[in-house]
Amino acid sequence: MWICTNKGFLSIVDDGKVEDCLVVRARRKGDIEAAFPGAEVKTLKGRDYQFRAHIKRNVVAEAVAKQINEISYDNFKNSVDDHDLHNAYSSFWSIHARLQPKPQYTM
Repeated sequence: MWICTNKGFLSIVDDGKVEDCLVVRARRKGDIEAAFPGAEVKTLKGRDYQFRAHIKRNVVAEAVAKQINEISYDNFKNSVDDHDLHNAYSSFWSIHARLQPKPQYTM
């Protein structure tokens, strides 16, 4: 699962080795900590998503629910203060906009 927050981009996958644990992954230092303060983040140089933390599934679920409950913006991209992250999300938005069928114009 990819999660885009206004503080960072996360990829969350099943650990496959540790029961009831998920691997929260990030491309940028600090993105995991923004969503999971106190997480023990490991750096794996030369890997896709080089920042990773093993976090209990229920902790991940609670943190994601908290983020959802705290939404107070009416435009997600405009809520992102980090310039580089905003640009990445704008590109992501543009690419995904192409998935939507083009409207048929009627007269």
